[in-house]
Amino acid sequence: MAISEPASDKWRVFDLDLPLRLVRLLDVASARHGRAVVLLVAVALLAFLPGFFNLSPIDRDEARFAQATKQMLESGNYIDIRFHTQARHKKPVGIYWLQAATVKAGEAVIGPSALTSIWLYRLPSLFAAIGAVLLTYWTALVFLSRRGTLFAALMMAGCVLLGVEARLAKTDAVLLFTILAAFGALARAYVQPPEARKGDLSLAFIFWTALAAGVLVKGPVAPLFVGPTIVALAVADRSGGFLRPLKPLIGLAWCLLLVLPWFVAIYIVTNGAFYQHAVGVDMMGKVAEGAEGHWGPPGTYFLAAWGTFWPSIIIAAMAAPYVWRNRREAAVRFLLCWLVPSWVIFEIAVTKLPHYVLPVYPALAILAALAVERGGLAAAGSRLAGVVWFWPAFGIVVSLALGAAYLYFGSGFGLAAWPLLIIAIVILWWAARSFSRVGIEGAFLTALAGALVLYLAAWQTMLPQMRALWISERLAAVVKQQGCQASKVASFPYQEPSLVFLVGTQINYGLPNEAAALLKKGGCALAFIDDRFIPAFERHAGLLALKYHAVATISGFTYNGGRLTAITVFRSDEAAP
Repeated sequence: MAISEPASDKWRVFDLDLPLRLVRLLDVASARHGRAVVLLVAVALLAFLPGFFNLSPIDRDEARFAQATKQMLESGNYIDIRFHTQARHKKPVGIYWLQAATVKAGEAVIGPSALTSIWLYRLPSLFAAIGAVLLTYWTALVFLSRRGTLFAALMMAGCVLLGVEARLAKTDAVLLFTILAAFGALARAYVQPPEARKGDLSLAFIFWTALAAGVLVKGPVAPLFVGPTIVALAVADRSGGFLRPLKPLIGLAWCLLLVLPWFVAIYIVTNGAFYQHAVGVDMMGKVAEGAEGHWGPPGTYFLAAWGTFWPSIIIAAMAAPYVWRNRREAAVRFLLCWLVPSWVIFEIAVTKLPHYVLPVYPALAILAALAVERGGLAAAGSRLAGVVWFWPAFGIVVSLALGAAYLYFGSGFGLAAWPLLIIAIVILWWAARSFSRVGIEGAFLTALAGALVLYLAAWQTMLPQMRALWISERLAAVVKQQGCQASKVASFPYQEPSLVFLVGTQINYGLPNEAAALLKKGGCALAFIDDRFIPAFERHAGLLALKYHAVATISGFTYNGGRLTAITVFRSDEAAP
């Protein structure tokens, strides 16, 4: 009779098996650049695709960007930027052109429905996020072995914040891509002597083209990351000679040649109004005061990074002592000059949004990978070993929060997602438990696997089914069912950007009396009225002797306003003129 091994031994073998298998995968993939790229793209797609196609447009920024692009396509005006009935003079035109290109391509394949298919507007962000992972690999090659660069890029691929931005049709993933391209070129110029690049314009071309693209996407933000790094390096080295391979004079002229045409055109078209609002109101307002309520004290980004840079933040925290001890080494100095000045600037700025510091996360990842590759975590390992238990702790907190949110905003208990959440927590527990035996590489790769399962549960299974959050989608479905045109729809006070995007540019945002007047014109006309304002609507309807009836009530939660709401849809019974 065979004697079965003790249960504890079985668990120990299994516990070691997954981390070690993942380390072997890292070894195999890092043998060649092609394999590394395939692995990085695969992991990025696993991290970014869940929920990408079926998540409703997110208010408010994503829906504003997408709607402004849609109006470009509808009007054929690719210079001025407008949202609904207003000018949108906040960001330059780059992201809108990229979104317009993907929607145009989609329209050729799936027809007019492409205009309201939010996933087509998200494609530039998805491509840029995958590109940012690959550019992290390219940039890290300056400082690390191929194996170390692959590890650093995997840290970026699993990052919570990059996954969020990959799913949103706005600027920040694309901005990260442009900034990383610039830093990759800057890093090569910094570590290689100028004579090694004499007569070679490739680095200069990459650097200045990437900077120009960043300016066209988000104005001065790209230079705001690159500029302080250059100044810090020049001060630390007491020399700016590392800039010679970047051909500053020729490069700056090339950069201006790329960006000036649109900036001149938008000045002429808006008579300078774009600059008055984009610089004087939008940008300066975020520096001087908490724009749109997004205020935070210094230290906010440090605390937020434990969630936004999870699961990679654990390695970054453990690497901190090594980085400090080796801060004068050229590679570490470059990465710190990338990380610290911009981080301090954004900690000082009054307005705080998590994605503002996303362009410094690759520096964190490369620093952490540098410490891992050089054995720099050995000294900190015993003192900071307990921090690895933040992997399962975070997974448990997120799972409980998702479960509670589903109970409140969804229907039922979301049982289909619970097996995935449990599997994610178990894998994250294995990651923490295996650290003392297999080391940080195997432990992190296991945590990354658990994170991918957690993202699948959250983005694909749970969030799209929390129907109480997606009020605009449900109201748009009523419009489609009733067969009314957007110009014959009014809404008050629910006037989110996603409603414009999904119902149509011609939707009317006004007061209850204006909604009643629209229905009085007769035909297929609808009014979305919050229950708090139904008495006002009924009063105006009575004055107009309006004939109407209710066709639906949509109850939900306005996540921007933070309150429950119920919206009744009224349809006109008046005869068409």
